[in-house]
Amino acid sequence: MNPPRGRRGVLVAIEGIDGSGKSTFVRGLAAAARRRGLATRVRREPADRRLGAIAQSASVGDPWTGAIYFTVDRFLARPAVARDLDRYDLVVQDRSYFSTLAYQGSALPPADRRRLEAIEATSAIAPDRVVLLDLPASAALARLGRRGSVREPLERRRTLERVARSYRTLARRHRWIVLDARASPRELLERALARLALRPRGRLPGGAPRGRR
Repeated sequence: MNPPRGRRGVLVAIEGIDGSGKSTFVRGLAAAARRRGLATRVRREPADRRLGAIAQSASVGDPWTGAIYFTVDRFLARPAVARDLDRYDLVVQDRSYFSTLAYQGSALPPADRRRLEAIEATSAIAPDRVVLLDLPASAALARLGRRGSVREPLERRRTLERVARSYRTLARRHRWIVLDARASPRELLERALARLALRPRGRLPGGAPRGRR
């Protein structure tokens, strides 16, 4: 898996509905990449938690306004993402602009959804690869219930079912890596590593440095 020309790093975004296990998966993927010799950075969206909380709250009654708040957060974080991609071999990001398209975009009429897609395409650095942790809403809610914390405004069954459908549509359109999030964390990580083919810069898939056999 090679970075785009003129850039050191590869941006891999991890997507999925709340409760799908993104945080655990991100930590595991980053640790595995470091063991393979890749300088790795972990990022999360929203970058500004205060702005993210405002966006979440706004999304319940006005998905367009919520989407714009998330987009502002993403635009403000863009320079930092660009710097990380110049400094690291791999940047693993918990969510990307596809999260806004799945959550807020799926609640909008088709015309507004297309407008939002156009805005997102110009406001953020697009991920080079996306891994979707696909989980039924019922299973996600069961996991969220075991956390014992108060649910966020968007952690409702009907919302999660709608968002899960939207994620699957995006995955087919953009040819993401889709993993069944009901699998164990170890199984998920093994499947992702096989698909991503992560390797240190200057090395061939078999592990030998370029120019040597």
